[in-house]
Amino acid sequence: MGHLSTHVLDTAHGRPAAGMAVHLQRLGPGGAETVKSLRLNADGRTDGGPLLDAASMAVGPWRLLFEVAPYFRACGVELPEPPFIDTVTLDFGIADAAGHYHVPLLVSPWSYSTYRGS
Repeated sequence: MGHLSTHVLDTAHGRPAAGMAVHLQRLGPGGAETVKSLRLNADGRTDGGPLLDAASMAVGPWRLLFEVAPYFRACGVELPEPPFIDTVTLDFGIADAAGHYHVPLLVSPWSYSTYRGS
């Protein structure tokens, strides 16, 4: 049974990115359709289970949008206008709807990295 999850760590402060807004979109011929919008919990993860559960998993292109600049501003970080990183847009593909896809994000106001986790 497949699922999609995420976890965001604030590397500038060495803690989970609690409260960061995240949007999941399905990409198709008609453009991007927002499937879910949420705020990360105190552990930098989603409440209520994965972003996509087994019944919702679908092969195809997807996008995660992480609202980085608003998160850091809410943490009291003074950012330039415009910020160096505003929204991290991560396009990825689900090739196996029965697979487990974990998309972690390590982020600061000046850099980010991601990978397919387990």
